[in-house]
Amino acid sequence: MFSDAVKKEAHAAATLAGIEPAALLAVMEVESGGRLFAVVNGRNEPLIRFEGHYFDRRLTGAKQARARELALASPMAGAVANPSTQAGRWAMLGRATEIDARAAYESTSWGVGQVMGAHWLWLGFANVQALVAEARSGAAGQIGLMVRYIDKSGLIKPLNARDWGAFAHGYNGPGYAKNAYDRKLAAAYARHASGSRQSAGVDPLLRQGSKGDAVADLQRQLVRLGHSLQIDGLFGPATREAVRRFQKENGLVADGIVGVRTRAALGGTISESPARWWDVLKASLSRILGVA
Repeated sequence: MFSDAVKKEAHAAATLAGIEPAALLAVMEVESGGRLFAVVNGRNEPLIRFEGHYFDRRLTGAKQARARELALASPMAGAVANPSTQAGRWAMLGRATEIDARAAYESTSWGVGQVMGAHWLWLGFANVQALVAEARSGAAGQIGLMVRYIDKSGLIKPLNARDWGAFAHGYNGPGYAKNAYDRKLAAAYARHASGSRQSAGVDPLLRQGSKGDAVADLQRQLVRLGHSLQIDGLFGPATREAVRRFQKENGLVADGIVGVRTRAALGGTISESPARWWDVLKASLSRILGVA
């Protein structure tokens, strides 16, 4: 399963994107089987899968004929079998790049999220080589690429809602049920959510009774947004009420518990325009001075 270092990278990427870390880890596990790297020619490389029918579509004329002759391309999906080892797959990719490097990279799925190179432009990369470089840069690069795909596909909302069927359909395609993809996600999530609650005594949620630096940071954010609070690192009734007011103002469930969605909303408000900051300052002064 994933190392602590990989889990740390996943947690950082998930938090930045407003995704529940346990949910992201669940997708990573189902997509990769808990493995991010294979040693190929002495180097840690991301796991790949070469798709011969993608390659065939991207070639014409002599290049296409040569690729078909070498059993690297076919108009039929699944006709080009991938070697069982990652070393074999990388060797296959190497042969394909000799025919057409761009087409070969676009015809390969990359890393923990199995993101197709063909999506490079849609995902905002300058070229397919930039996408490949991201996948090969390490665990953070692989996870970042996966998160970028999830975000671009509009799948953060169903993922955070734990709507495994909707997420599975969007990420794995309409045939997801054949492989029990949604049920695998649910089982993986249960493991990671349980583990995150038990590891090092850290609760992924902030609620009444929580204490420490994370609570102090939350209180600072709320004070910047005009809520009158003592920054003491203790999540008491006053902090809970401030969180509830913030949640109501931002269309969230006003339960006074700071989870993924509330964190994401707080993060969005901190980077707002100077005009908004002036409004926040006035609201804060009004509360302090008792002015309408």
